[in-house]
Amino acid sequence: MKLAQKLALNYLRAKLNFTAVFSKRKAAEMAFEIFATPFRRSRKKEAPVFEKADRLFVQVEGKRVAVYRWNKGGLRKVMILHGFESSAINFDRYISPFIKKGYEVIAADAPAHGASDGTQITLPLYVKTIAAVYKELGPVHSFMAHSFGGLAVTHFLEQVPHDEQVRLALIAPATETTTAIKSLYKILQLDEKVQECFEEIVLEKGGVASSYYSIPRALEHIQAQIVWIHDEEDDITPLKDVKPIMKKSPPNIEFMITKGLGHRKIYRENKVVKKVVEFL
Repeated sequence: MKLAQKLALNYLRAKLNFTAVFSKRKAAEMAFEIFATPFRRSRKKEAPVFEKADRLFVQVEGKRVAVYRWNKGGLRKVMILHGFESSAINFDRYISPFIKKGYEVIAADAPAHGASDGTQITLPLYVKTIAAVYKELGPVHSFMAHSFGGLAVTHFLEQVPHDEQVRLALIAPATETTTAIKSLYKILQLDEKVQECFEEIVLEKGGVASSYYSIPRALEHIQAQIVWIHDEEDDITPLKDVKPIMKKSPPNIEFMITKGLGHRKIYRENKVVKKVVEFL
């Protein structure tokens, strides 16, 4: 961790601890705001393939969401969904191969990401974003998603009618929301009372406890054929969250476990790109 990051983190901890002395609820609200706020946007330069995209927009809770489309009218539609603090431009290496397969390709920047409006993102908001794009440009029968996008698309799919003809490629998906929240508690050093208030806020905002936002739970309602790609050394969405699913060996899921790619290199790896394109 760089010095500037350490100083910023120490400042946040001090501010939260000071606030918690007077109000556990207020400290929890501040922690939730931190949890839902991407503090950086992808700065990668757009690849040439983006010059060929149709640039569209959909409205999601009053926010203008940027959508990209290639090869309109293709044989089959595939939707690309990015993770937290990422954007569609990071998945350029998938677009041309899909087009060569004759697919129509759709990608979107979630609120608070890329070229879209907003400063915060939550799972319910990301799910609504997918639903809005799907309604405008769908139906879609193939999806690929990385990290937070994987959590969002599974929660979207369980809400819409679909069958085993739908295909889904999950790359290092955020498997359990509770894991991310526990990591936040640890990083910010939140005490138990503040943690309890944080959970109350999650329940108030979404109507369900944080444990509900879980891919294993959502999978119970998903019939799509799935390829799940994860790295042994992923320190953001750990493989330990995936192992209980692997142990069950669901008939509709094929697992591909890599080593040494971590959480972000994995979707840029050529063998992963090839596997996803072939599967979808």
